[in-house]
Amino acid sequence: QVQLVESGGGLVQPGGSLKLSCAASGFKFTDYWMYWFRQGPGKEPEFVARVRYGGDRVNYADIAKGRFTASRDNAKMELYLEMTDLKSEDTALYYCARDHLGNFRGPGTQVTVSS
Repeated sequence: QVQLVESGGGLVQPGGSLKLSCAASGFKFTDYWMYWFRQGPGKEPEFVARVRYGGDRVNYADIAKGRFTASRDNAKMELYLEMTDLKSEDTALYYCARDHLGNFRGPGTQVTVSS
């Protein structure tokens, strides 16, 4: 069974950090670029980052550049998103996906940035 499950979200103060994880199962992980998306309250989903098959190339949306680091561990079949200097506007449901449209995705993990 193909599955993606995110973890690591929570409540953090502005300026804080979080590391999200996405555990994949049921498919050949190394065949896919893997993606992070987020959807803030009342907003459309937006692309955050993507990681190439071997983890040797990462592309970021402008919202993530300089603050977020995406990576993967193919042996563990996991995808990661390290987020630093978090801002209130980063509050969103973060989810990983196997495709560039975010259609095959996990349920997400909530990140709330608030003092």
